[in-house]
Amino acid sequence: MSGNRLTLVGGGGVRGPLFVESAAMRAEELGLEQITLLDVDEHKLRLLGGVAAHLARGHSDVRVTMTTDVREAFEGADFVVTTVRVGGDAARVTDERIAARHGVLGQETTGPGGFAMALRSIPVILRYAELLAERSPRAWLFNFTNPAGLVTQALRDAGHERTVGICDSANLAQHAVAAAHRLDANDLRPEVFGLNHLSWARAVRDQQGHDLLAPLLTDPGFRATTLQRFFPAELSELCGMWINEYLYYYYYFAEKAVAHTGAESAGRGREVARRNADLLKELARVGPGQHRDAVAVYRAYEAGRRSTYMSYAEPDSSVAGERTLGEGSEGYAAVALDLMAALTGGPARYCAANVPGEGRLDCLAPADVAEISVVADGTGIRPLPIGAVPEPQAGLIRQVKLFERLTVQAVAARSRRLAVQALMAHPLVVSFSRAAALADDYLAAHRDHIGEWR
Repeated sequence: MSGNRLTLVGGGGVRGPLFVESAAMRAEELGLEQITLLDVDEHKLRLLGGVAAHLARGHSDVRVTMTTDVREAFEGADFVVTTVRVGGDAARVTDERIAARHGVLGQETTGPGGFAMALRSIPVILRYAELLAERSPRAWLFNFTNPAGLVTQALRDAGHERTVGICDSANLAQHAVAAAHRLDANDLRPEVFGLNHLSWARAVRDQQGHDLLAPLLTDPGFRATTLQRFFPAELSELCGMWINEYLYYYYYFAEKAVAHTGAESAGRGREVARRNADLLKELARVGPGQHRDAVAVYRAYEAGRRSTYMSYAEPDSSVAGERTLGEGSEGYAAVALDLMAALTGGPARYCAANVPGEGRLDCLAPADVAEISVVADGTGIRPLPIGAVPEPQAGLIRQVKLFERLTVQAVAARSRRLAVQALMAHPLVVSFSRAAALADDYLAAHRDHIGEWR
């Protein structure tokens, strides 16, 4: 029997080599025969794909191929991971600038920045899903293209049922608790609820049902070595749960994030764009065949990029990008690969992912995609019961889900009116005047990617 085939859409992206290395390390567990890197940018695919292939060879004999042909990449695929940035780094910089001009946060997955990214991402990912359904209808699609939950909602609404949204942030509580207690993360049962980049972990239980998270949340040592350090102890006590780090932007310190980004001459988008351009220039200088030198260049780049993560939350600290308790180097790859292992007959996996809640989360409709605890095994991926959650969290979840739903509808209808309504619904925008101005600016700025809207 032939082995499994995995395709990475956006395989010429800067995180591609890390994903391929992680997959190669687990090739035997996953029964992997081939990893295909697909990208529309042949230059980036050649440079970063070369690094990825060399890293893979250090761990297994899995075959790594590269192509710009979508149909070729999807033929015979068992798993597809989508991680694309429509419009490239330039579009991200534009998104941030427009948001800043209107006095709101431009972070790329939340608020107006996430809205603008969704306008570009959803049509492209839907087209990929349609082609995958034609070529390999039994394949699973793991969406990491941002905004991951919103894009996954669009995929599910379009009938692509073998689709799951993945995000490493949703699983940090589980892994931090596992590291603190020296346990295997899969021996724990997390209780995660919310939306992508808008979620909380109310408990992380052992197999006897004891919550191991609550005592750690009041431990200063634990907090200092996890991303919970972004939030003061008073807030953690008020909330009583692990807080997804992106809630810093949304809810708990929005005005500070806006003030910090407004004071900068360049947002993180420009910084990342500069780093990415420098990486490609340096890899081109090293040239083909110099694999060790290329890997060294890439490793240095990756360490530098991590140093800018969540810099808004710790602008004066040198620890913003340091590795924290429970945070492994595999990142989102670990979530996807764990789920793949379970789907291919390995032990059942417990984690958090973005799937329809199916009534397991009281504040959302059954078809609403939630970031929620799931169990995966050979039969599929299923949400676990969460039930009722505190009203402060439930109210914010409902409000942002309204924004997501309206955004999906706006993209489907290419409707400016629905775009304005979506932005008005978002808690970081709220006013009609600001929403209308943002919608007009984003629709004009990205016309080449999204076409004309009514």
